Amino acid sequence: MNVGLCVVQSRTLVGLDALPVSVEVHLANGLPSLTLVGLADTEVKEARERVRSAILNAGLDWPHNKRITVNLAPADLPKESGRFDLPIALGILAASGQIDGAALAGYEFAGELSLSGALRPVRGALCMGLAFLRGHGAGQPPCTALVLPPGSAEEAALVRQARVYRAHHLLDVVQRFAPAGAALPEPPHPDGWALLQGTTQVQPLHLPDLADVKGQAGARRALEIAAAGAHSLLMSGPPGSGKSMLAQRLPGILPALDDQQALEAAAVASLAGRFSPEHWGLRPFSAPHHSASATALVGGGNPPRPGEISLAHQGVLFLDELPEFPRAALEALREPLESGQIRISRAARQTDFPARFQLVAAMNPCPCGYLGASHRNCRCTPDQVLRYQGKLSGPLLDRIDLHVEVPLLPPQQLLERAAAESSAAVRERVVQARQRALQRQGHANQALHGPELQRHAALEPAADKLLQQAASRLGWSGRATHRALRVARTIADLAASERILSAHLAEAVQYRQPGPI
Repeated sequence: MNVGLCVVQSRTLVGLDALPVSVEVHLANGLPSLTLVGLADTEVKEARERVRSAILNAGLDWPHNKRITVNLAPADLPKESGRFDLPIALGILAASGQIDGAALAGYEFAGELSLSGALRPVRGALCMGLAFLRGHGAGQPPCTALVLPPGSAEEAALVRQARVYRAHHLLDVVQRFAPAGAALPEPPHPDGWALLQGTTQVQPLHLPDLADVKGQAGARRALEIAAAGAHSLLMSGPPGSGKSMLAQRLPGILPALDDQQALEAAAVASLAGRFSPEHWGLRPFSAPHHSASATALVGGGNPPRPGEISLAHQGVLFLDELPEFPRAALEALREPLESGQIRISRAARQTDFPARFQLVAAMNPCPCGYLGASHRNCRCTPDQVLRYQGKLSGPLLDRIDLHVEVPLLPPQQLLERAAAESSAAVRERVVQARQRALQRQGHANQALHGPELQRHAALEPAADKLLQQAASRLGWSGRATHRALRVARTIADLAASERILSAHLAEAVQYRQPGPI
């Protein structure tokens, strides 16, 4: 490699993809300056000051008499955040002969530099690990290892096949790639450079237990069906009836994530800067406030960021006080509920985020919350009740598989000391039912569509007649009819039945609503 020119490999985030970027650094004679080109965002352009201070404070030489040009290629790919600080610093040091530029080949670098030279974590490190697993872009040199800051390195190392090095300080990296015999300052941390590989560990589950829920047999049954078939669920009942308590216990009865699902869920959390290693392998549980906007729920911004539905990918999205959410936010959930992904379109590009979440929603039956309650009178007028329930559109309710009422329990039942069935017992039945579905069709019953639904949700003659009567009398759409079939298929799986019997379909029918609640 020519002295004065160096190329360092890195990656930029576009959605969940970590696309390759070549950081090209050229030192030439001329008026001293540092120029950044290649569609760099403001955060990237600020690297000029961070990199200069970090190199000087680390005791290294800054090429004061050179004109420095840094090109982030390809030029039409947007770059943001401080993740390019480390590769830019290494490129300048290699181009000025302080480290061996040829030794940087085969490594990809990312990390933000402090003014002292310490490395700070960056978002999306797990996306870089997944990109390492999938391969590399056309024309890109093969990568053998990633070099990342503390925190980010541990995330990327969750991809077992990835070879990840953790560096605490710029000097840790410089010392690793220094020419033989070079006199360099000692790194501040003796163990600042370390190889992290195969560090995936599944944490023990410490989730709220269903045994804490007293009574509510109907709601517990609906929760079990929802978990077994990955169905969406809407609970309606007065304040204090236990709707939120039930929703918080759904992750504890869901089947465990496999490695690929865990990586997908963790990658979205890493992209949003929310990932914690102790949450590895746990089902995400997202519960946004009812003031959340449509952008907060489905994602957006510039550059596009994942919303709550993507952060709940492979987990649970809990929307409490459902009618209080903005109408636009709720209507934006329609397509992701069907497709399992969200496409955010902007003038420059389109970004896809996964959004295969399980929706659990809760609402009061009226504004005051006590419509139909036996212990307290409702003070809402019929017009107020209609307006409140009318905040939920028919198309949205049509996409929710299970509708269940959660009544308020009498005090004597709440104070009973008898233990209810635990999450572990329910989870065992859920796992068995989910396994039957996976062996039969390869996915959960909620994803049954078209000919596959007709083939695997076969009805006996009496059940078929019951379904036709229910769909006609209740005014169901084709979507509602198919969703009732999927729920019946899940109920049959819980009963270890190959065919859907009349009893299974009758139970599924009672979870559908003819119109607004």
